[in-house]
Amino acid sequence: MSVLVVGLSYRTAPLDLLERAALAPSAARVLEADLCRSDNVAEAVVLATCNRLEVYAEVSKFHGGVADVGAALAASTGVPLGELTDHLYVHYEGAAVTHLFTVAAGLDSMAVGEQQILGQVRTALRDAQDSGAAARVLGHLLQVSLRVGKRAHTETGLDRAAGSLVEAGIARGEAVVGPLSAASVLVVGAGAMSGLAVATLARHGLRRLAVANRTAARGRRLAAAGGGTAVPMTALAQALADADVVVSCTGAVGHVVTAAAARAAVDARGGRPQVYVDLALPRDVDPLAAHVAGVTVVDLEALGRHLTSGGASHEVAAEVAAVRTIVAEEVAGYLAEQRAQAVAPTVVALRAHARSVVESELARLQQRVAVDESVRAELEQTVHRVVEKLLHNPTVRVKELAGEPGGSAYAEALRELFGLDLGRVAAVTDAAAVPDQTGLSIPAASTTGLAL
Repeated sequence: MSVLVVGLSYRTAPLDLLERAALAPSAARVLEADLCRSDNVAEAVVLATCNRLEVYAEVSKFHGGVADVGAALAASTGVPLGELTDHLYVHYEGAAVTHLFTVAAGLDSMAVGEQQILGQVRTALRDAQDSGAAARVLGHLLQVSLRVGKRAHTETGLDRAAGSLVEAGIARGEAVVGPLSAASVLVVGAGAMSGLAVATLARHGLRRLAVANRTAARGRRLAAAGGGTAVPMTALAQALADADVVVSCTGAVGHVVTAAAARAAVDARGGRPQVYVDLALPRDVDPLAAHVAGVTVVDLEALGRHLTSGGASHEVAAEVAAVRTIVAEEVAGYLAEQRAQAVAPTVVALRAHARSVVESELARLQQRVAVDESVRAELEQTVHRVVEKLLHNPTVRVKELAGEPGGSAYAEALRELFGLDLGRVAAVTDAAAVPDQTGLSIPAASTTGLAL
């Protein structure tokens, strides 16, 4: 079995496609369950965020796994497979591990180094484990990825150097309405992203902060945490008119702020400029609102262009390099661990084979020669000690060598030399070798836009 990643993100797909492919947590769990019932997938974890949709799967075959995941993605999102294909990336085995660790470390985010992705990976893992979709293989892999993410934030200065989507959005807002210390800001929504927005905004010393949320109690708690006031969604129209900057991230289906609502708000403001920072996917703010005079809409697509075109600080570069070193170390360590574990069944089979030979020969001896019981016991111990000593160095060395690239060849040599039962070590050969039909020459194959 091998690890496969199939996904699309802001790097490969336009915002409107990401919006159409967005999955709610409940839909992600259904997708995982469907995948685990498919022919080539044993485990599955879906990572669905505001700018990516990825499936991590333990698969028995590369091409079969890609086909199963592609079909399930199309069925769950409602986006035709042919349309998805041009925007999907596929990573396999070592490349899949590298991609996951890079994502968990925040290096693949729009705002490089942002910490929210680590919580999203943790939530995806927990939910998949609770449903039984993630077990030994993906459970362990994603746990290691969480450790990689923590190392990235604790062992480097990435947190201090890197910004966030919220900060980037706020900066764009200030460029239009001026310093936030003299501005009124409305946050729509009270989820994790909204909490990050309130915490970030509070550091700017706003003139006024308001929070609107469908669940009044959550809205009040978040507003209190930021020193602001809560407003009911029924009073959203007035709250929009009062705000110089609106940060919206509700996760609702459909537009929370329509173009008509934005026009009414700016009219009530006497034409004073207003900025909408839309951090939601699907989008909370109708894109047509950007055509209203006096209204500026900054959505994820605009933030992505800003952040990837040099809008982020160049101070991040050195910290990114340090994090990449951590990722490389962790990938090497994980793959070495997997290779070492893969050889274990061969060692077990070798020892079982030796034990079987010893017991068979001792039984023959017992039939041919009458041996006192105490002598027989001593003889058995002596023979077993001899066999253990003969096998000690080969088994220790094959475990050590298995941790190196190409180390599986040593286990294969043992199986051939001792004629071990291949049925006992089928799991090893499945995990260590790339199926012939993949057409890939190395385990760490990685493809972007692979035809499904």
